[in-house]
Amino acid sequence: MKEQLEQIRAQALQELSNGASEEQIEAVRVRVLGRSGELTEIMRRMPEVPRDQRPAVGRMVNEIKQELEERIARLGEQQKRAAMERSLAEARIDVTLPGLSVPRGWLHPVTQSRERMLDILESMGFEVVETPEVEDDFHNFGALNFPPDHPAREMQDTFFLAGGLLLRTHTSNGQIRVMERRKPPLAIVCPGNCYRPDELSVRASPMFSQIEGFMVDRAGIITMAHLKGVLTEFLRAFYGADSGVRFRASFFPFTEPSTEVDISCLLCHGAGCRVCKHSGWTEILGAGMIHPNVLRAVGYDPAEFQGFAFGMGVERTSLLKLGVDDMRLFFENDLRFLRQFRSGEAAI
Repeated sequence: MKEQLEQIRAQALQELSNGASEEQIEAVRVRVLGRSGELTEIMRRMPEVPRDQRPAVGRMVNEIKQELEERIARLGEQQKRAAMERSLAEARIDVTLPGLSVPRGWLHPVTQSRERMLDILESMGFEVVETPEVEDDFHNFGALNFPPDHPAREMQDTFFLAGGLLLRTHTSNGQIRVMERRKPPLAIVCPGNCYRPDELSVRASPMFSQIEGFMVDRAGIITMAHLKGVLTEFLRAFYGADSGVRFRASFFPFTEPSTEVDISCLLCHGAGCRVCKHSGWTEILGAGMIHPNVLRAVGYDPAEFQGFAFGMGVERTSLLKLGVDDMRLFFENDLRFLRQFRSGEAAI
């Protein structure tokens, strides 16, 4: 038995020379040390060894096993070092070369405008509340005093979804969502995306951003004069203190009286251009005193509560501020255009 063990040791060490490959090393490990290896087989035959020789044979098996394991480990380390040296020799790195520049991103110009607008409104005491883009008919139309036959309910003006749902056509749904849950006094702005089946053009898009604002308190505390004051202050803070602001009588189902608000065109300075339709003025937003039927729809008594509401498109509002004459540029993702607005402070 001892002679057999010495033969196993000698043959294994011969095969585990310094020039042995990974395949040769693994073959020796499996043949000698594996579960069905030569040393394992000898240990299974220990009952055949005379009792007085068993301790010596057992020690010899353990010594051979330990010696081979250490030899295999040393060869593995040598091979790792050799592989590292080959890699360093073949793939040299010139540390004097300049590093790669990773370009830094920036906010989209419409996002910059939206954040600036919200900052102004928050500084005036308004709270920002997010509301859902997928709506039902009640919150998007019914509670806002749209009659059942109103054209806005037609397929050509609204994206309808399964189950009686739709993509909201305006952020005015925020009025209903908030007033259903909370009681006055309220000063809220609801930003978000809206959807209408419009062709993408100089002044329109099928997907656009809006900011809806409203203020509600007890009757007599909030009037049309407060609405005009808030909007004039906001528009001049956003466009500049010398900006012209005018209010025109209009009609919206959810406000009474209603008004449209124009800003003097900053692109043509009143001379007329395609953005302002050669009028010198650009419509910025719609507003008015909240209709009594809207208040009733959310459980408010119109005799007890009164308020105003306004809504504006962020893209259209941004056109004049950023000096852009075509809304489509906001959606084309042309980096040559977007790079002009890297700095939020410079652009806004």
